[in-house]
Amino acid sequence: MKSTADRRFRVRARGPVACFTRPEMKAERVSYEVMTPSAARGVLEAILWKPAIRWHIHEIAVLAPVKWTSFRRNEVNSRATVGRFDYAADEDRAQRNTVALRDVDYVITASFTLVPGKAGPEDNARKFEDMFERRLERGQFFHAPYLGCREFAARVEPAEDGLLPHEAGSGRRPLGLMFYDFVFDEPGAPVRPEFFQAFLEDGVLRVPPRAQVLGGGAS
Repeated sequence: MKSTADRRFRVRARGPVACFTRPEMKAERVSYEVMTPSAARGVLEAILWKPAIRWHIHEIAVLAPVKWTSFRRNEVNSRATVGRFDYAADEDRAQRNTVALRDVDYVITASFTLVPGKAGPEDNARKFEDMFERRLERGQFFHAPYLGCREFAARVEPAEDGLLPHEAGSGRRPLGLMFYDFVFDEPGAPVRPEFFQAFLEDGVLRVPPRAQVLGGGAS
């Protein structure tokens, strides 16, 4: 059995619609061209989330050609507030345009590490590896996995061998600055977003390690 640092899982996630929203777009939802590392982590955490482990995304292979769709939908303007019970959604609704992806298909390659201080003495890598594989094979989730937005459901399953990216052999293509994840420096500190320069290399988004992104050395 490989150690946690070496053991990598390959998960296929696909669906008819996806939207990995670019944060610089204010009035409308506009998706990135490719699934973000944060969205990929969300898919894995839907299958298995435990305080004792932290998921790390290594690669996102794009199996289907990039296709776009646009539509208008109703959204609320306010964020949910804890303890507020007098909120009426129909009085806070606005119609916004969404530019989303359609017919997406990805293979996520990821691993996890045990979190110091949160993993108990009974926790070990093999335990969580078996738990994740069992839940993935059986289609068990803590919540329904989705592709960027909760209403865009994902079909998730083990990735079989032989799946090739749509742009295999096409070389390196820049995707621009992409959202990596939110960073919590310490309890009580403001949450801050981190970004990295993303490239699609032969149809695969290779995600730099977390330490490289936080250190400002991502390329």
